[in-house]
Amino acid sequence: MYVTRRQFTILGAAALASLPLRALALSDSAARGLVDQAVAEINRIISSGGSESQMIRQFKGVFDRYADTAYLAAYALGNDGRSASNAQKSAFADAFGSYLASKYGRRFREFIGGQIEVQSVRTVNSYKEVRTQAILRGQSPFQVDFHVSDRPGRPVFFNIIIEGVNMLLSEREEIGAMLDQRGGNLDRLIADLRNM
Repeated sequence: MYVTRRQFTILGAAALASLPLRALALSDSAARGLVDQAVAEINRIISSGGSESQMIRQFKGVFDRYADTAYLAAYALGNDGRSASNAQKSAFADAFGSYLASKYGRRFREFIGGQIEVQSVRTVNSYKEVRTQAILRGQSPFQVDFHVSDRPGRPVFFNIIIEGVNMLLSEREEIGAMLDQRGGNLDRLIADLRNM
């Protein structure tokens, strides 16, 4: 059976997502504490009444402080990162961080007038899943899960699942498609991500 590059990437992403990040040393309270802090900042940004551009800059700070952005960027780039230079990897990680803040900042901005509340923590493989609930005015509550590890030496989230949509897998697929549209030119993708 012939497998396309896109199918191979998606299958590889699914397999990698199920692998443990490292031996678990992170406690439930540390994972919850990280998400409590991140959610408190998100809630503060949501209720600040700032402009969209101000909020997106603030959401970038949340990703920088609480997320494993280096892992997220490397995962999103996948096999295409193997041929990239260190300078390209660094530039991509920076551009990808801005892209994430813009994309998910706009999504979180929909929560204006609502709240995100931490519900529970459980161990999944070798990371912690911190379940939260988004409570929005005029809508049914929905689940937002943060996957937390201490892989870089401190607690960080490395994935968010919003209403069942897995950020790691969807971003890997989307970045791969964007790179394909640019004929595999990583420098063009980096430039375009910075302007999104």
